[in-house]
Amino acid sequence: MPELRDFLEISYGQLEEMNLAAKEDRVNRVAAGKIQDKRMKYLTDTTSIKAVTVCFVDLEGRLHMLDYDKKFLLKSADNLTFDGSSIRGFSQQSESDLRLSLDWSAFYNLPSDVFGSGKVLVFGEVLNRDGSPYEADMRSRLKGYLNGLYESQGIVANAANEIEGFLFKGRYAEQEYSKTGKFEFLSQGGYYNSLPGDPLRSYIDTVAEVQRALGFANEKDHPEVAPSQFEINYSYTEASAAADQIILYKLICRQVAYSLGMTASFLPKPVTGVNGSGMHTNLSISKKGKNQFFDAAGQDGLSTLGWSFIDRILSSALDICLVINPSVNSYRRLDPHFEAPNQIKASAIDRGSMVRIPIGNEKSARVEVRSIAPDANPYMALFAFLKTGIEGPISTKKSSKVIPILPDNIYDAITYFENSKYAADLLGAEIQGRYADLKTGSADRCARKLGTLIKPSEIQFHHEVYNQSLWNEF
Repeated sequence: MPELRDFLEISYGQLEEMNLAAKEDRVNRVAAGKIQDKRMKYLTDTTSIKAVTVCFVDLEGRLHMLDYDKKFLLKSADNLTFDGSSIRGFSQQSESDLRLSLDWSAFYNLPSDVFGSGKVLVFGEVLNRDGSPYEADMRSRLKGYLNGLYESQGIVANAANEIEGFLFKGRYAEQEYSKTGKFEFLSQGGYYNSLPGDPLRSYIDTVAEVQRALGFANEKDHPEVAPSQFEINYSYTEASAAADQIILYKLICRQVAYSLGMTASFLPKPVTGVNGSGMHTNLSISKKGKNQFFDAAGQDGLSTLGWSFIDRILSSALDICLVINPSVNSYRRLDPHFEAPNQIKASAIDRGSMVRIPIGNEKSARVEVRSIAPDANPYMALFAFLKTGIEGPISTKKSSKVIPILPDNIYDAITYFENSKYAADLLGAEIQGRYADLKTGSADRCARKLGTLIKPSEIQFHHEVYNQSLWNEF
């Protein structure tokens, strides 16, 4: 019997080479038209590719994917549309049609055993009906800001994220939490502690292999402090590519877990009594290849620009707290009764500080924002950090012996955000209002007081968990 399907399947080693080459084109800012021609020729010439997965992210950071037949896409790439009224935080029903433009620089060849054979992936940019950038597409906002920095000042912003997550038993552990009221650990190990062949270690190994194949440039991976908790680190890169990698990291983790009959969860604090999950975000700025944050003679090895960057973020910490801690559950991680990165200060050693200055040199000097949750919209968060750190206000208030802290509940964070002139200047009043409304809508379905125990509602109505059915069970 002849093989009927001959769709593309590429070895992991070859995938890594191809995806690293595509990433190099992107980081080196090869002209968009040249990259588009290159990618479309590849799709045309490679007959074993059947479909192109196009990704975009909504205002809350939730991933959406559409699979286009390759032949259709090649003919219609300049006229892709979708129903924006079906996406929370996007257009209203009366103005539902939105366009998609393909960002050919963000192109990935995919491992067939994880994504299916004969598929490639590309990120999309959301446009209005007239072809102008859509204001609620934070990916486009971030990319546009970074391009402007480079074109006007030669500045390149770099980022790397340390994303923690949990692995739980069962494929729909989050969606079923409202019925079960619990998560089941897969492993009882701890920090750096697992047997080579135990289920958590095998899971981490598999995810790391997929990441490597997608050109992440892995660094290290390990179990985290809490049982069934993991972290898989990868290298620094240009900030818009780094934001895409956050989305892909979570997609890979979830898909690999699903294939194993489990759930990868990025809830900030899914289990009472054990450590929560963060997304420590390392940031630096370079110019002509030189790290602008390094100064051997500076305090903690950081330049005046680096300290100014930190001061601006700290000055606007309350204004952007809702951006970087966007869910009811994320405020459990900032509980002042636990060792939490909730103090609005910077330190080289105190891990309770919002910002840490890691040990660095001319290549690695950076600032690490520790108080960001893994469920934040990565594009909105990086946009907020970078624009604030570079252009934001610096407080003129005299220093006090009392160290201010971030809110310990989402209602206070919403109030700060809604009343913030800076948040309106940063995002635009329209997006500020839409985002606050989304967060208020979720918060109002949950217990106002967090208490000690995780409540089913804060899981059920979480923006990365809910579906139409769960949302309507209220």
